[in-house]
Amino acid sequence: MTDNTARLDHVVLWVRDPVAAADFYEKAVGLEPLRVAEFAAGEVSFPSVRLNEETVFDLAPLTMTRHMDVLPGAAASAGHPVNHVCLSLTADDFDALRARLDERAVPVSELSYDAFGARGKARRSFYFRDPDGNVVEARHYD
Repeated sequence: MTDNTARLDHVVLWVRDPVAAADFYEKAVGLEPLRVAEFAAGEVSFPSVRLNEETVFDLAPLTMTRHMDVLPGAAASAGHPVNHVCLSLTADDFDALRARLDERAVPVSELSYDAFGARGKARRSFYFRDPDGNVVEARHYD
């Protein structure tokens, strides 16, 4: 049976080097890379990384911005960053992510506690930036 409730399908992150970004999200964040070889071969416009079975981050090269001004009246809006994207993880995955970022000397914020989110109050959370400056929050609720 198909569940047609609203869900987040994808987030587009603007990146300078999609292959390097996919490598960061795979090795530092632990996400599955998709279509990287196809992108490198010029067969697709961008690669992605899988957050879960229903959601991906598309790693769009900045060269695509001129093709992404699709909203009438919003000229030059493509390429503008969002404030941040939040990943909800299990407590073990949260700790493993923080350790991988530390191993790679990726700066992270201090831990915060009881921040409000989609599932109520998150037990712990922190922020980091990817190599292109996109801000990512990691949190867990359990």
